[in-house]
This record gives sequence, structure tokens and C-alpha cells, in this order.
Amino acid sequence: MRNANLLNDFAFKYVFGEDCKEANDALKSLLKVFLERSVNKVVVKNSEMVKDYSKMKSPRLDLLVEFDDQTTVDLEMQLRQTKDNLPIRFSYYLARLHGSQELEGKYYGELMETIVLVFFNVNLIDNHRMCNTFTLRNEEGLSFVEESQDRMKLRTVEMAKLDLNKPLKDMNEQEKMIYYFLNCHKGMDDSKIKVMIESDGVIQMLEKRVETISDDGWKKIIEDFQKLHENEERMERQLEIEELQRAKEEARKAMLEVNKLKQEANKLSQEADKKIEDAEKKLEEADKKFEEADKKFEEANKQIEQANKQIEDANTRVNDANKRADESAKKMNQMNQEMKQMIQGMLSNGMSLEFVSKLLSKSESEIMELVK
Repeated sequence: MRNANLLNDFAFKYVFGEDCKEANDALKSLLKVFLERSVNKVVVKNSEMVKDYSKMKSPRLDLLVEFDDQTTVDLEMQLRQTKDNLPIRFSYYLARLHGSQELEGKYYGELMETIVLVFFNVNLIDNHRMCNTFTLRNEEGLSFVEESQDRMKLRTVEMAKLDLNKPLKDMNEQEKMIYYFLNCHKGMDDSKIKVMIESDGVIQMLEKRVETISDDGWKKIIEDFQKLHENEERMERQLEIEELQRAKEEARKAMLEVNKLKQEANKLSQEADKKIEDAEKKLEEADKKFEEADKKFEEANKQIEQANKQIEDANTRVNDANKRADESAKKMNQMNQEMKQMIQGMLSNGMSLEFVSKLLSKSESEIMELVK
């Protein structure tokens, strides 16, 4: 009795990867259906089962297949959805496979085609196609190299997109094979499996290959499968623990940095407060000096007003003095004229210059100056 479907990594590799004619024929059928190309000869380059699960991170139980034209295919069966990013790991598988070719002494144009064909039972790609092929293209879909020279391809098969209720007559070869992968453990108890085994040559060949596995073989496959995935889960938990520890350490460092920044901010804040306080004091002192300056300015204005008033008074007194001086000058001129007339009269009456000089108590030269 079969107890596992072909999504079991070990069952998948045993059925398609064993070094025997039946497995080789089943593998060629599988590749022909999902790569949509003729397959004449294939060689499984890693048919040995992995014995040590302790280091099962990458690669998993893949099948490394080489065609007769030296095209290399990495065939992956990914049943369990892990927390490890599937699209990234599939891209890594393709890059690793393509870069593993020996190129020493050759041109890059001699690189052979490499294909990673992955089966997984989850929905990752946002379209309705179960099979998608990815190559190097730009945002507008323009290929980076000519199609004939495109040597790297990622072919995905999203088995979860299969409509299990779809009538068998409407299924294509890919859908039939996926349905068989998912339900082969039911055998003839599944009506669709029964019809396919009775009428479909490809499925008949797969069923013949599956039937070669004994009950003990299925038991061993399931046990190995459980060990593998238990180990994967253990490794994932270990990675989660390590990631959590790294996150805690980063958080601790971040907290220390935050505390340091807080201390620096507090110090800067204190310095700023002190500077503000000093500035306020200086502002108060400046306000006082400004008030004192205002007072002195007011006093100076008062003194200027008083000085202006004193100047006005002095100007008034000067004007008065000038007026009096003018009046005195007029009087003096008038007296000089009268004295001149008197002297002229005295001289005309026969008085001598000497007599007039003595009479007026002036020198003769002064007398002569007056009468000019």
C-alpha cells in the first residue's frame, strides 16, 4: 500500500532519479511534458540519496539532469512552504547551476543552457498560469539577449493552481501529471487516477514505476521524509533563534545608542538652557543700559534745550548790545560833527590851533583830524 504522494522529496527522487530504465523513461516523460521539448537521452548526475540530514540546507533533494545536448536541468520538488524566501532561493539555484560550468579556456558563448524546474504546492505568481518561464528581461519584456542565446531559464510549476475538480477530458498533459503527483497514493481508488492508468500511456509508465516501490520502501521514504523535514524545521528554528538573538543584540546596541543620544541631547539642552539664561541676563543688562542711555539722552536733550535757551538769551543780549553800540556810535558821530563844527567856528573866529588844543584837551593832530 502506498502511503505517500510524489510531492514527497524522497519518493520523487526515487521514482525519477534512480539509475534504471524505468526511472529514466519516467524522467524523460516528465521533462518532455513540463519543458515542452523533445527529450531523447538524459543522465541523472546525482542519483545517490542523501544520507546525512544534519546539513540539509541547500541543495535539497534535487535531481541534476543532463540532456544529450548538454543542457543541464536542476529538478526541484518543494512541498513544504518554509519561512525561507522561495523565489530568492530558486533564483539562487539557477545562478549556482549556471555558474558551476567549467569555462577555463573557453568563450562565454560556449556556456550551455541551464534550467531550474521547480514544483511547489503554493501560489506565488500573480497570474492564472500553472507553468511560467522566467528569463532575463527588462520592465517592458525586452529580452536581454537573443532568444536563441538565452541560456538561463527558471521554469516554475505551481501545483496549487490545479483545479482538482476539473473533468479529466479537459485536462492537458501537465494537469494530468500534476493530478497524478497529488493523488497517486490513492491508486485505483481515485476514479481519475484509474481512468488515466487505464488509458494514458505516460501515466501508465509512471504508475508502473511507482509500483516498483515496496511497502517497506514507502515506509522508509516516509521516515526519511519526516527526518528531513524535522531537521529542516530544526534548522529554521535555529535560524530564527539566531536571528532573534541578532535582533536583540541590534536592539540592545540601538538602545545604548539611543541612551547615548539622549545623554548628549540632555547635555546640549542644559548647555542651551545656560546659554539662554546668559543671553537673558545680558539682555536685561542691555535693557538697563538702554534705559540709562535713554535717561542720559533725555538729560542731554534738556541740557541742549537749556543751552539753546541760553544761546537765545545771549543772542538777545548781543542784539541789544549791538543796538546800544549803534546808538552810541551815532551819538559819537553826532558829537564829533558838533565838535568839528565848533572847532571850525573857533578857528574861523581867529583862535589859534594851539589855543583850541589846550581848550579841548586834545593834541593838535587830533584837532586837525577832526576838521578834515
